Amino acid sequence: MNSNSKNRIDRKFRELKARGQKAFVAYITAGDPSPERTPDLVWALERAGADIVELGVPFSDPLADGVVNQLSAQRALEAGTTPPRIMDILKAVRAQSQIPIVLYMYFNLIYAYGIERFCMHAHQAGADGVLVLDLPPEESQGTTGVGTRLGDGSLRRISLVAPTTPADRIPKIIEKASGFVYYISREGVTGMQEHVAGSIGGRIDLLRKHTSLPICVGFGISTPEQAHAVARQADGAVVGSAIVNRIAEWGRDKDLTKKLEAFARPIAQAIHS
Repeated sequence: MNSNSKNRIDRKFRELKARGQKAFVAYITAGDPSPERTPDLVWALERAGADIVELGVPFSDPLADGVVNQLSAQRALEAGTTPPRIMDILKAVRAQSQIPIVLYMYFNLIYAYGIERFCMHAHQAGADGVLVLDLPPEESQGTTGVGTRLGDGSLRRISLVAPTTPADRIPKIIEKASGFVYYISREGVTGMQEHVAGSIGGRIDLLRKHTSLPICVGFGISTPEQAHAVARQADGAVVGSAIVNRIAEWGRDKDLTKKLEAFARPIAQAIHS
């Protein structure tokens, strides 16, 4: 990680490390309940203590997502959310905030937009990183590869490692990673769980042998207690479906942002403690 980096993700992890704290990464779907309200939700999460926001870019066929996030993507698409609208959302967020933002998305959307054009527009609009869910390292290299475009330093490329990833494959996946590594805490799709997997500690130790990047753990973390337990072992905890579920519940409520802030604050406190 370049110590002089201007990238907001790199800067945030340096600040947290200096304070001896872990990162609260909050996930919401851009455009749910509407593109106009998304900036308010990002600002509410920041006020609550979120360190990084992952903005899910809605897609018609979200294979890695459980039902909560699938329905969220459907609501966002019905509200007229498109990749160009995402750029407008980013610009609106940046008018009031410098919170690091990662676009969590599927490769089809980048490909349809135009790889170079997408990376350039996302960076200009204010994104700091991209997490492409369905792009294995073998497919992301070469002159037209999104990995090449993300590797030029403007956008961080967040890589995913799963519990089922073979040990000999891990170095190949994370050698091109930047920003942080996202470790999926369990098999299957996104969604809230009763318990956090017990194997996290050992897997994080294995990842640390191959990278000096921060390691954040997500998929299934839904309570302050779970977030605290994960943050004790990892460099950050990602909370998504639990937040998205509240947006589904309170989406038509005029107090949505206040309620979301109140919901997220104890999670932030648990992670930071």
